[in-house]
Amino acid sequence: MLTELAHLCRDAERLRFEYRGHDGTPTRRTVEPHRLVCSEHRWYLVAWDLDRADWRTFRADRITPRPPHGPRFVPREPPAEDLAAYVSRGVSTHVYASHAVIRLLVPVEEAAGRISPSEGTLEAEGPDSCVLRTGAASLDVMVLHVMMLGFEFEVLEPAALIDAVRTVRDRLARSLARAGASRPRTRDGAGRTPGTPNGSGAAS
Repeated sequence: MLTELAHLCRDAERLRFEYRGHDGTPTRRTVEPHRLVCSEHRWYLVAWDLDRADWRTFRADRITPRPPHGPRFVPREPPAEDLAAYVSRGVSTHVYASHAVIRLLVPVEEAAGRISPSEGTLEAEGPDSCVLRTGAASLDVMVLHVMMLGFEFEVLEPAALIDAVRTVRDRLARSLARAGASRPRTRDGAGRTPGTPNGSGAAS
């Protein structure tokens, strides 16, 4: 099937196919195929969608060709010079409901060691910081994802993500307060084991 798609790209011939979305819903598409791009061990087709009048990126393994194809077309200017970066950006953000731009307070090389292209795109900002553009199913998931990176960060957008970070901060603070209040204490507040005179837990 990849060979068929590659030939249609090479010959500038319209492609008709059934496409299975990420939720499993099938749709019929007619496109002008431009190029196949490999990203994170998957093949993607970059094509001009005639029904939506816009560039789209399709996972090749979700495409079922529906011949006949054609006619030939005059290739359009591609959506970006670097199609690999274009696909990576689309895969890591556009498919998600929530998007964010976050400044990471580490060099871009260090961030790249923890963040794969499928998780987001990185742009160097200076010697000690970079900008991450990423997506997630929800803002709560976004907060968890960013915190698990282990980097100091600053939310640039959206403002709603800042509120989500505050909500998580307050929830953690309440949890720590409850944990501290539930710890057993001695009469004088020292860290002795209750019921023992010297805190060792053994009778003298």
